[in-house]
Amino acid sequence: MNLPPDLQGAFAAYERALASDDVAALDDAFAPGPDTLRGDADGLLVGHDAISAFRGTRGGITPRVLDRVEYRRLADDCWLIVATSRYQGGGTGLQTQVWQRSDGRWRITAAHVTGRTPSFDRSVWRTVGDPLYQGAFEGPLLGLRVAVKDVFAVRGYRIGAGNPVWLREAARERQHAPAVLDLLKGGASVRGLARTDEFAYSIAGANPHYGTPANGALPGALPGGSSSGPATAVATGQADVGLGSDTAGSIRVPASYQGLWGLRTTHGLVPRQGMAPLAPSFDTVGWLTRDGATLEAVATWCLEDDAPLLPSRRVVPVEVLRLVEPATRESFEAWAAGTVEEIEVGPLDAWFEAFRVVQAAEAWRAHGTWIEAHPDAVGPGVRERFATARDVTAEQEAVARAEVERLASVIQAIADDAVVVLPTTPGPAPSRTASADELDRVRAATLRMTAVAGIGGLPALSVPLLRFPSPLGTAPVGVCFVGPRGSDLSLVRHARSLEGPA
Repeated sequence: MNLPPDLQGAFAAYERALASDDVAALDDAFAPGPDTLRGDADGLLVGHDAISAFRGTRGGITPRVLDRVEYRRLADDCWLIVATSRYQGGGTGLQTQVWQRSDGRWRITAAHVTGRTPSFDRSVWRTVGDPLYQGAFEGPLLGLRVAVKDVFAVRGYRIGAGNPVWLREAARERQHAPAVLDLLKGGASVRGLARTDEFAYSIAGANPHYGTPANGALPGALPGGSSSGPATAVATGQADVGLGSDTAGSIRVPASYQGLWGLRTTHGLVPRQGMAPLAPSFDTVGWLTRDGATLEAVATWCLEDDAPLLPSRRVVPVEVLRLVEPATRESFEAWAAGTVEEIEVGPLDAWFEAFRVVQAAEAWRAHGTWIEAHPDAVGPGVRERFATARDVTAEQEAVARAEVERLASVIQAIADDAVVVLPTTPGPAPSRTASADELDRVRAATLRMTAVAGIGGLPALSVPLLRFPSPLGTAPVGVCFVGPRGSDLSLVRHARSLEGPA
C-alpha cells in the first residue's frame, strides 16, 4: 500500500523544515498536547511543550540526505515511517516516526532519532582516551573510569578551565594533581578531561565556547555546574567517577540536577595543589558517582578512615524550607516524615552576601589580571561576575570576612550537635530554554542554600532521594547531608544506610 499523497507532502515539508531549522514549522509538525513523544540518545521527552523547549536549544542538524524510506500502515489514519540518512562528512542515522491524521492534518505523535555516532561529545569532554591514563593494576578502585574536571593538573596536559584562550596560553603540567594521583594509585583510570563552566564561576552548566552538556537524568534540562562535564559523563555512563571541585555548590548542584551522589569534602581535607583556584577560602575537592557504593569506595580510599561519629539528631533550617519551591518542600517533608527538627540559622541573604563578597574578592585576585588582559575572552554571565568582583573594595571584603567567621562558628556549632539535612537545590534542573531572569532567580536561591556548608567549610553530601513531576518529566532533587568537619566518610556511610531496596 502506497503512502497517502497528503502524508507524503507532510513528511517532505518536515524534512525541509529540518534542513532549514525552521523551528515554527517543526513545532507545527508535532501533534499538540501532553501525549506526544520524542526520544533520542539523551532520553525521552513527553509532551509537545517539552519537545518544543528542547528544539529551541538544539540549533540545526548536521546536513544529510535521506538514504532509504520505509513505511507501514498501522491503522486508519495512522502510519509508521522509518528512514535512514547519510550525513555530510560521513556517518549514518535513523529516524522512526508515527504519523496520525486528525482534523484533516497529518502530525507526528511519536518519534525516535538515532544520530550518527560522535567520536566524543565535545560539550562533555575536552579530550578522552581508552584510557587517557592507566591506573594501578590492583587496588580497591580497579576498573573505575574517572572524568577529571578541567581544573585539575593531569601530567602532559594543560588546564583549560573552560576557556579556549586560557587553554591556549597554559603550560603543560609536569605532574598530576594529588587528587588525580590518589585515584590512579587506587586502581582507577583517567577516562578523560571533562568540561567545566568558565573558571568554575557558575552553577548552571552552560559553557558559551563548548556548548552545554546534556542532563543525563532530565532531557531538555541544564546539567548543573561548574562540574557539568564530569557530572554528565557519570550520569550517562561514560565514566564511573567524576573528580570535581566545589566552591559554591559545583559538586552538589549537578548531583541534585542529574540524580547523582555528590560529596563536597571538608575544606582543606583533600589537597588542592594542582587545582586551578576560584576562591581558596571555599574551594574544595569532591566526587560524583551514580551510586553510594562507588562513592564509599572512593572516599574510603582517599580519606582517612577515622571520621567522627555523626550526631543522632537531624535538623533543617526553616529559612531553607521557606526558600525552596513548593513541590520540593512537599517531597522533602514527605521523605523526612517528622524525623528532622526545624531550626533557625538567620536570614539566608546575610549568608549569601558574606559568601558572595569574599568569593568575588578572591576570584578577582586569582584571575583579574588575566581577565583585564583578555576582556573579550570570557562569555556573558561569568564576565558580569568578574566585573562585579573587580569593584569589591578592601573594606567591603574585610567586613564580609568578619561576617563569614561569625557565621562559620554558627553552622559549625550546629553541625557538631546535629546533622543538617536540607534539599540540595530549590527545585529540579531548569530548562535549557529558561529565561535569563529565571536562571538568575534560581541561582540566587541556590547560592543562599549552598553557602551554609561553604561558609562552615563543612562536608556536604547530596543524595538522589527525591523524585517528583516537573515540566520536563519526572525529575530528581538531592537531599543534602551536612556534618561536622572531617565527618565525610561517616556522612557517606550514614546516607547509604538510608538507601531503600534496589
